[in-house]
This record gives sequence, structure tokens and C-alpha cells, in this order.
Amino acid sequence: MKTTKYFDFRRRKPDRENIKDEWIQRVIDSPIRKEVQSDGRIKLWGRIQEVDKYLRVILLEDEETVHNAFFDRSFKGEK
Repeated sequence: MKTTKYFDFRRRKPDRENIKDEWIQRVIDSPIRKEVQSDGRIKLWGRIQEVDKYLRVILLEDEETVHNAFFDRSFKGEK
């Protein structure tokens, strides 16, 4: 999994250190929602059943480099 330095730094924060690579990859492979931001980055969401939360993954424009990943408390599920 390709990542940015920003992601590597943010991942060490207590609220994100338990996010597993396999969960991030699962969201990338099968998102339940996808949006492209005005800057070209891609937002993906997926439900992680193991923790009953929605994970938001932000990819760079190349659609493979992870820039951010966090549990999205405001996401209400599929539209």
C-alpha cells in the first residue's frame, strides 16, 4: 500500500493507530460511496463490521496512494 508522509505521521495518533491496513484496502477495493474532491483527491467510505464504524479513506489523484484514513463519525451510511 502506497502512502504519503502525511498519512504516515497522522497514523501514529491515538485515534488512528488501531486502523488496520486490511480495512483500508477493503474500503479501496469495495467502497460503499465514492466522491472526487475539487482538488482531485478521492474520498471513499466503507463499513468496518469488526468495530461497527465507517472508515473514510482519502486517496491521491493516482487512485492508489493513501493520504488519510479515519473513522468518520458523521457518515450515516449508503445513499
